[in-house]
Amino acid sequence: MRFADYAKIYVTAGNGGSGMSHFRREKYVPRGGPDGGDGGKGGDVVLVGNVQLNTLLDLRYRKFIKAKPGANGQSSRKTGRDGESVFLKVPLGTVVYDAETKERLGEVTEDGEKLIIANGGKGGLGNWHFKSSTNQTPQHAQEGLKGEERVVELELKLIADVGLVGFPNAGKSTLLSALSEATPKIGAYPFTTLEPNLGVVTFGDYRSFVMADIPGIIEDAHEGKGLGIQFLRHIERNNVLLFMVGCDSDINKEYAALLHELREYRPDLLDKPRILAITKMDLKEDFKLEEPVEFEDPDLEIIEISAATGHNIDQLKEMIWKKLQEIEREETS
Repeated sequence: MRFADYAKIYVTAGNGGSGMSHFRREKYVPRGGPDGGDGGKGGDVVLVGNVQLNTLLDLRYRKFIKAKPGANGQSSRKTGRDGESVFLKVPLGTVVYDAETKERLGEVTEDGEKLIIANGGKGGLGNWHFKSSTNQTPQHAQEGLKGEERVVELELKLIADVGLVGFPNAGKSTLLSALSEATPKIGAYPFTTLEPNLGVVTFGDYRSFVMADIPGIIEDAHEGKGLGIQFLRHIERNNVLLFMVGCDSDINKEYAALLHELREYRPDLLDKPRILAITKMDLKEDFKLEEPVEFEDPDLEIIEISAATGHNIDQLKEMIWKKLQEIEREETS
């Protein structure tokens, strides 16, 4: 399945049905009063969260979406039928904006959660509502209101427990493939990964977490260079950030550069718990660095791994799990 994390669609909710102007006409009731019914409400356009989806691709091909109008009121004060709403399934993490005003309309983060992005018009009142002591035979009935019509932009921000952060060819896809059943494209050249991949990591005692392989960051990605901001936003919803730097690079310089890109994009991202994994340790003799790596941050946990050989992979899982449990305890305390 191809991945898409952006869609722009034109949505029109249904118009409300018009109220009816009608008078009761029965045998032996020559002057029956007004009995025109109300119009039905127009259908809404609604987003519905679906945990099984991870792309907005379907909406890329549904540019114009229109709900059904409400039916007009009927005699005997019968209300017209409400218009049928349109329900659009979207992946969790979908954020919606009004394309013209840039107003944030809301987001969908839970399975089955519903978000109305265009409200159907209210049905008009039938003429029986307008009967009064001075007007026993009102001829007036209301027209239904128009449904909302707007252009909306949908952005997907992947929801995952762990986000992999690194420059191209840092071994992120290889790690995700080794830890989960995900099968991202892997190659020894930059930008192998052109779209995010999700994988579920399972291990002992029925424990599991979701990991997102985010396309490689390049310098000045926060300014839109390379794959830029369109993929940096996926990091926003990750609970733990796993920084990955190859042992065959300048580790301190590369890690500092990654921190800089995140800081320039959104400084609060650096408040998230993070782990630094030094990758490709199978390139080193006895899986050891020539010199130990030291950073100013005393809380930064560092682990040396090789996804290709499995070196320290189990230890990495435990390290990530510990971080996630700490976050859960903080949220529930």
